[in-house]
Amino acid sequence: MSTFPAVLPASRRPDPMDAPALRWGILGTGWIADRFTAALAHTGQRVAAVASRSADKAQAFASARGIPRGYGSYADLVADPGVDIVYVATPHPQHRENALLSIAAGKPVVVEKPFAINAAQAREIAEAAQAAGVFAMEALWSFLLPKWDVLAQLIADGALGQVRAVHSDHGEVFAGDHRIKDPALAGGAMLDMGLYDVALIDFVLGSTPQQVVATGWRGPSGVVEDIGASMVWPDGRTAVFHTSTTARLPIRAAVAGTEATVVLDDPFFMPGPFTLTDMAGRELRYDEPRIRHEALYVSAVEAARCIGEGRTQSPALPLAGSVGRLALMDAVRAGCGDRFVMERE
Repeated sequence: MSTFPAVLPASRRPDPMDAPALRWGILGTGWIADRFTAALAHTGQRVAAVASRSADKAQAFASARGIPRGYGSYADLVADPGVDIVYVATPHPQHRENALLSIAAGKPVVVEKPFAINAAQAREIAEAAQAAGVFAMEALWSFLLPKWDVLAQLIADGALGQVRAVHSDHGEVFAGDHRIKDPALAGGAMLDMGLYDVALIDFVLGSTPQQVVATGWRGPSGVVEDIGASMVWPDGRTAVFHTSTTARLPIRAAVAGTEATVVLDDPFFMPGPFTLTDMAGRELRYDEPRIRHEALYVSAVEAARCIGEGRTQSPALPLAGSVGRLALMDAVRAGCGDRFVMERE
C-alpha cells in the first residue's frame, strides 16, 4: 500500500510569542548581529546590551537600534546583571573564546553557526556548559524552521519509503575582500556555505558516514573556495554536495527515497517551499512565507523556551549534534586539504 499522504502534515513548531521574554546581550556588531536584532522584533525577546572590542562601535550599534547599553568589552557585557542570555555573533575563530567567557560567567549562551571552527573546540564548549550546568546551543536556525519539521514528519511517516540519498548545492559569489576569503577568519566555503549542506545531511541521515571523499580548490587568498564531497553509509545510503564562494549555484536540495522525493526550493536552508513527488507523479506542495533572515528569531525563542523549562540543552539542537556536524566537516576539510591557519599553530 502506498504511504503517499492525502495532505501534508502541519508543522509542530510553537508560536514564537509563547516563549518567555529574555534580555539578550549580543557579542559583536557585524551583519549577523544586525539581522538577529531585527528578527527579534517578531518575538517577545529584546536586546538589552551589545558589546564590541571598540566602545565607539558598540555605542553606535546600540544607538542606531534603540539598545540600552553598548560595551567596549565582552567581559563587561557578560557581567551585566541586566543580561539574561548571550548571543555570540563574533567571527568564527572567536566563538570558542566568547562562548567559554559567557559560560564562566554563568550566562546561557547561543552561538551563531558554526558553533566553533572544528569538533575539538565544539566539544570543549559543550563540556564546559555541561560541567557548569549552563544552557548552550548553536544558532543553526534551519533545524527549527517549520518546513524542516514537516520534512521530518514525512520521513518518519514513511512517505518517502526508505530514504536513500541527499543531494544539495550551495554557492554564492563573494568579492575578494569579503571576510569569507580571509584565512585569519577561518574563511572558505565550508563553515559558511557547506555547513548548511552538512546540516541537511545530518538532519536526514546523521553525521557518521562510513566513508567521506572530498576535493577542493584553494583560491588566491589561500582559503578553499570550492568543495565537492560525497559520503556513503554502511547500508548504502549516500549524500553528495557542492559548495562554492565563486559561483552562484542553485541553492536547492533533494531528499530521495524508494517511494518519493522531496525537492526543497532555493534557498533550501531558509523559509520557503518544497515539493513531495512520488513514483506515479503525484505531488504535494508545501509553502510558507519566504521571510529569509527575519526568521533568525527561531533560535532565540527556542533557547528562551528551553531555559524556561529548566533545560541546559535544546532537544532540537543538542550539543552532541553540533560536535558531530563539525566532526563531519572536519572530515570533509581533511579530504580536500582545508586546514585553517589557527589550527596550524
